Amino acid sequence: MKKTLRASALLLLAAAFARPAAAQVTQPPVVLPEAGAGDDTTRVRLELQPDSLVAEPIQLDSVRLAWLQAPPEVRDLICDRVACFDTEAPHAINSTVLAHINYFTLRNRNYMQRVLERENLYFPLFEKYLTKYNLPPDLKYLAVVESALIPTAKSRVGATGLWQFMGPTANDLRLRRDEWVDERMNPEKATEAACKHLRYLYGIFHDWELVLASYNWGAGNIQRVMRKSGKRNFWDLYPYMPKETRNYVPSFTAIMYAMKYAQQHQLHSPELKYQYAQPMDTLQLNGQAFDMTRLSQAIGLDSAAIGRFNPELRRTYLPDGYRAYAVSFPAALRPQLQVVDRATLFGYCRPQQALPAPLPALPPRLEGVEPFPSAALATTTPKRGAAAAPPEAAETPRTRRKVHTVKRGQTLAELAEWYGVSQTQLRRWNDLPKGRALRPKQQLVVFLPAKENTTAPAAVAVRATAPPAVAAMPRTPAEMGLKVTKRAVAQVSKPATEPEEPATASPSPTPEVATETPTPRSTRAAKAAPVEAVVAMAEPSSVETANAQLQAQQAAVLEYVVRKGDYLTKLARERSLSVEQLMAWNNLRSEVVTPGQKLRFAPPTEPEAGAQTEPVKATRNQRTVAKEVPKPVRAELPQRVHIVQPGDTLYNISRRYQGLTVEQLRKLNHLKSDEVKPGQKLIVAS
Repeated sequence: MKKTLRASALLLLAAAFARPAAAQVTQPPVVLPEAGAGDDTTRVRLELQPDSLVAEPIQLDSVRLAWLQAPPEVRDLICDRVACFDTEAPHAINSTVLAHINYFTLRNRNYMQRVLERENLYFPLFEKYLTKYNLPPDLKYLAVVESALIPTAKSRVGATGLWQFMGPTANDLRLRRDEWVDERMNPEKATEAACKHLRYLYGIFHDWELVLASYNWGAGNIQRVMRKSGKRNFWDLYPYMPKETRNYVPSFTAIMYAMKYAQQHQLHSPELKYQYAQPMDTLQLNGQAFDMTRLSQAIGLDSAAIGRFNPELRRTYLPDGYRAYAVSFPAALRPQLQVVDRATLFGYCRPQQALPAPLPALPPRLEGVEPFPSAALATTTPKRGAAAAPPEAAETPRTRRKVHTVKRGQTLAELAEWYGVSQTQLRRWNDLPKGRALRPKQQLVVFLPAKENTTAPAAVAVRATAPPAVAAMPRTPAEMGLKVTKRAVAQVSKPATEPEEPATASPSPTPEVATETPTPRSTRAAKAAPVEAVVAMAEPSSVETANAQLQAQQAAVLEYVVRKGDYLTKLARERSLSVEQLMAWNNLRSEVVTPGQKLRFAPPTEPEAGAQTEPVKATRNQRTVAKEVPKPVRAELPQRVHIVQPGDTLYNISRRYQGLTVEQLRKLNHLKSDEVKPGQKLIVAS
């Protein structure tokens, strides 16, 4: 036995001495440069030996290192537990998933414990809707990955709620968002919307791992990567995804494992404050202003308790006129609300903003002492020496607000022309982007001038006003930018010797103005007086008659300022006039009009017609001047010329004029065929 041991020891020593000697023999020689070479560098060829300690180490990432550092027994136990999950949700196990399991069960235990406190509060609600939509119940852990079961969670990119919906996705899922309520933070409505969205994604991919990845990154991005790479599996697409999406599915599997086996990893603790769901009742609000803080005080809760039961509320109160809303509160507190009636409760819970503001305190009145000046007093007290303005003038607003509901086919330009405003004003009033079409049933705000008070005092001063700069009301000449001039009306008894003229009905399209035959003295005064007249009523009994006549004269249109896009045919057609009448009343030589030009839509009166004559003819005697004054064109003349519009034919033109046939149109215009062109002038009466 001793001989055998000696022989083995000698062999081991011989091998130990022989190995360094072999290494020294196989060392490569140093290669020296040739003599006379210009390069002064030394090139040495080194080869690392297999047992050398300076060999390059293997690069290990943190995930692989965590997998290798875990004991084999723990790795096998976790793999067996995950493999035994009876679920359709993703539960693949690999080094990446194991690294996330170590993170949630060892390194970040506080996070999992906070989640376990809220587990019993939300998981029954999630399971209810997942079962309703035939989805795997274990998808409830997806809300833990998204928001850690915090209903008011908000990410850095704007995703909000338990299921972290972005704004466009919430709009697609019919979740309302406004200044007061955000339904993405409503646990019940958001959960149902998430189930609909997951069902939609599964109908696209039919793979729950890809469904979860698309929930985080978007279905369009996943489809684009699948087309580009040709892969159809999450782990095959893993290198092509961003870091957040790559960690999304492993985090889901790790959280599902950590919450299922939280007891085995000692994550539960008696110190945790577990939350449980409780029966809830609702209080229906139908547009009344309501303060949630006051409701909390009424039922004996702290000021923030109602906010926890209604996390979708963005403020502590709802304004007057808001849409119907149901406030949730514990059903056990309902008897405390039944003590008072509904009106008393709503009066108590009325927010401070909706209460009437108290009147400001007045300074004490002391003899010989003026009140101390303040900003409010300076605005209400008139300056010395200044005429006090009537209270009606200070209180009467200049404009009024009107809401217009857009109908199908209406455009911004059409509405601007209808109300007499510009398109820029409509865009500014309604925050409309340029180039976007209007939608049917869209609400637009238009500011129109306030209606004038029709009650006239004993002395009424009627003056023509320029077109309003803010807006105009539709369908009346004065509201379309026309200058309205009021005529003086006085009741003068006719002389007995003057014969009465028979009354003839004038078919003039312009409104009639009631005038009396003036005496010679009143005729001279009418020629010298301007168009703007002052009506003085001496007797109180004639005030009502004058008011009625003034209201009848408000439709008298004398001047119109041409706007951009106007042309003579359009203006004549809108007012049932002929182009010849407009040219005769305005002394036009052609049909061309320019923006800013003033046009008359009524025949000129005698004083105005006399003012239009040349100065040289004004020196002649009265009889000669009267002969040279052009007589106003009678309104009985029918329309003689028609300008062809796009889409016009001889047949529909003949239908517009009574007693006119297509054959007569051909003869009057010497037409050889029925073809007409836009802009062509046709004679429609001989």
